[in-house]
Amino acid sequence: MKLTVVGCSGSFPSTESACSSYLLEADGFRLLLDMGNGALGELQRHSGLYDLDAVLLSHLHADHCIDLCGYFVVRYYRPDGGRCDPMPVYGPAGTERRLTAAHADVPHDGAMSEVFDFRTLTPGTFTVGPFTIHAERVSHPVEAFGFRIEHDGRSLTYSGDTGPCEALDSLAAGSDLFLCEASFTYGKEDIPDLHLNGREAGEHARRAGVGRLVLTHIPPWTDPEISVRDAQKVYDGPVEVARAGTAYEI
Repeated sequence: MKLTVVGCSGSFPSTESACSSYLLEADGFRLLLDMGNGALGELQRHSGLYDLDAVLLSHLHADHCIDLCGYFVVRYYRPDGGRCDPMPVYGPAGTERRLTAAHADVPHDGAMSEVFDFRTLTPGTFTVGPFTIHAERVSHPVEAFGFRIEHDGRSLTYSGDTGPCEALDSLAAGSDLFLCEASFTYGKEDIPDLHLNGREAGEHARRAGVGRLVLTHIPPWTDPEISVRDAQKVYDGPVEVARAGTAYEI
């Protein structure tokens, strides 16, 4: 698998990065994990506009899904070749309704489903192209999912947005790469069931025995180097900060 960081800024874009979006490729199949603010522009550095095969949304906060409104325009009004066939979009219950309301000016109520095949996520295991995906609910104010994605004996776990929770340990167990949010700073913010700090991400990585920890979803007002140091105090494996444009072979 090849993982490319399209965007990794938490809550709102930074001067260096769009919000959450990650391109995962294997066997010629392109799966996009989340499409937050600014991601559609950055995606074009790594993929053609019409080359995606599916989208997987962790939850429906704007910094993880809002650029699907722009992508609707891309697919619905394509000037050459006509309207695109529906592409699978996996998301929490109400994804179509939420995106239609956010766009606010679709031609008719079912317009988005003409170019997106909306599929409701539930906890469990399913396949998307060559990938086997395990989805579990994680700890966030809205319905939110973390994912373990496997292909050819290798594994990636993506936390989505979450506070500390047992489900994340189970998903990440033995993963080759753990892409884990670290929105908060240890000792500064302490809001339950919302986000992780660097130390908590490191503790999850240690308990799960992952091969590599990549911290992501770090807002512009959070110092990523503090989060890295906090994670390294509790996890002995390699730790780094996700950066837009970085690619990982898994």
